[in-house]
Amino acid sequence: MATDLRLKESLPELTERIIVTYSELKGIQHLDLCPLPSYDAVTETIQDLKEILFPGYRRLTRLHRSNVTYHVGELIDKLHSQLSVQIERAFCHSAEESEICSPQQKFNFEILGQQKSYAFLEQLPAIREMLALDVEAAFAGDPACRTYDEVIFCYPGLEAVTIYRLANALHRLEVPFIPRMMTEYAHARTGIDIHPGATIGKYFFIDHGTGVVIGETCEIGEWVKLYQGVTLGALSFAKDGDGNLVRGTKRHPTIEDNVVIYANATVLGGNTVIGKGSVVGSNVWLTSSILPGTTVSLERPSLRIRNDSFIQDFSI
Repeated sequence: MATDLRLKESLPELTERIIVTYSELKGIQHLDLCPLPSYDAVTETIQDLKEILFPGYRRLTRLHRSNVTYHVGELIDKLHSQLSVQIERAFCHSAEESEICSPQQKFNFEILGQQKSYAFLEQLPAIREMLALDVEAAFAGDPACRTYDEVIFCYPGLEAVTIYRLANALHRLEVPFIPRMMTEYAHARTGIDIHPGATIGKYFFIDHGTGVVIGETCEIGEWVKLYQGVTLGALSFAKDGDGNLVRGTKRHPTIEDNVVIYANATVLGGNTVIGKGSVVGSNVWLTSSILPGTTVSLERPSLRIRNDSFIQDFSI
């Protein structure tokens, strides 16, 4: 291969120009500070956790009762060690000091990481119970589904909800940064964006799923079903006197039990409550509450089909 030496000789100068931007654009690099959580370690942790939550469906398919204890025990030990390090890094990153952690800080964060990791892993039995109900809801809510195995193998909604329930457990333990890394990984894989701070009850089912958005302060009850393209979002963003966004307020809607929201519907606002047993039709835009048992649908114009032999009107 021919080489243009003049181009090669210009590379050191190009490198210097790039390095200068590291001083000028300080918000988009992480240099000389506490190490961030590792993206690869966090995604590997998700895979290990799914192996525990759904044994026999993932990497090892020949598990049986005589070897599953060894397999899960090995994973739990690995997860505790790996998560402890990543949680320690997350706390270091979120500390008010923007310098390298002092030895005492690092020691404190190491202990905290181990404690939070154990507290999280303790919740796995309860998370499995929730996910079993989510699988049941998917099977009950989709006539095209033949088995629970099909839900676990094939449904992106369950994938997103599984990772959400793990991330939400870490969020409730006040672990910074990592829960959002987890749900954004799920978002990239499934097209379903669930903030780890959202509150979601039992028997939750997202059918098809692509384009679903569930905001941080959203509260969802039991036996709720969402279709693709549903947005449960904020109506507006309050600002303080300096023009900065006000954080920590209820910005997203409350969805009570046994609600169905069809494709591409948008429900906005922290004061918006969708009453128990309601149905929100496709493409509806809601910014105010509706009473329990209400059906909301979009009034549609008629569709006229014309050819040489007839004219026919359809309501759409």
